[in-house]
Amino acid sequence: MKVGTSLTHGSIKEIATQSITAEKNGYDFITTNEAQHNPFFPIITASEHTTKIQLVTSIALAFSRSPMDTAYMAWDLQKMTNGRFILGLGAQVKGHITRRFSMPYSKPAKRMREYILALKTIWNAWQNQEKLDFQGEFYSFDLMPPFFTPEPIENPNIKIYLAAVNPMMLQLAGELCDGVLIHPFNTQKYTDEVIIPNIQLGAEKSDRSENSVEINEGGFIVTGPNDHDIENSKIQTRSQLAFYASTPSYSPIMNLHGWENTAKKLYQMSKTGDWNNMGNEIDDEMLNSFAVIGNYEEIAARIKSRFSDYASSIKFSIPENADDSILRTIIHSIKS
Repeated sequence: MKVGTSLTHGSIKEIATQSITAEKNGYDFITTNEAQHNPFFPIITASEHTTKIQLVTSIALAFSRSPMDTAYMAWDLQKMTNGRFILGLGAQVKGHITRRFSMPYSKPAKRMREYILALKTIWNAWQNQEKLDFQGEFYSFDLMPPFFTPEPIENPNIKIYLAAVNPMMLQLAGELCDGVLIHPFNTQKYTDEVIIPNIQLGAEKSDRSENSVEINEGGFIVTGPNDHDIENSKIQTRSQLAFYASTPSYSPIMNLHGWENTAKKLYQMSKTGDWNNMGNEIDDEMLNSFAVIGNYEEIAARIKSRFSDYASSIKFSIPENADDSILRTIIHSIKS
């Protein structure tokens, strides 16, 4: 498996340091997210301070921006990184798109399919200097004068990864994308019964094998040098799990395990703002289903046991106080 980690989106100087350290420690890729910052800009800094490591948006929101806007940014970043850029896209839930970004949201799987096809059409037109003509239900593009047309680039086949949880998005990823970004709120049971079968169904639509779709896992990793640190990490992880479990979009995972009553309770707690106590609703069975837990000597073997049968890469971050030599040993063990 390839191994990656996340940039924490600090200052430009901090991003540069994080990127250099990640490459030095043997990570294969680093990711940026769209939370408190735009996910594309840190990649510019990271690309200037690294030479080999892949640079991934995990994720950039699709529906908050036009496919044309995303196409321009991805094209420039692919050129700037000498082909190391991977465009990781996600849909986000309706409330964020309509209320936080004031953008339209409907038929997310169908809209995402069109979004991805539009991107590929735009990039093909630029690379081959052809007339742009894409007509869809949600997006249409047929104006691209020479003044606005980027020059062809050396690595035009920009990989697209899609964040997917539910069957329709998983099938879309299997059909059209280079990879799938598995949400960290995931269990082995959900992987076996929902994720893998639907990726396979999507791949079959394009006459591809499931092995042609890279699967990136980003599960919860609970680790530390001793029991005390692991217990503290468990508390934080329970709170994160409770946050996700309170979101109706992720209810299929809870329902599959028979935890629908807990999900409903957490949803009500989130509505009343009782965030501090929500983690107490995540019992040991839930924690162990969602998270890989172990000390520094155990964690690599447990990660491989959990993910190596199907995942081509895993994203995880070791606590900041961990010694670099320990981190390198863990990364080497996972990759070997």
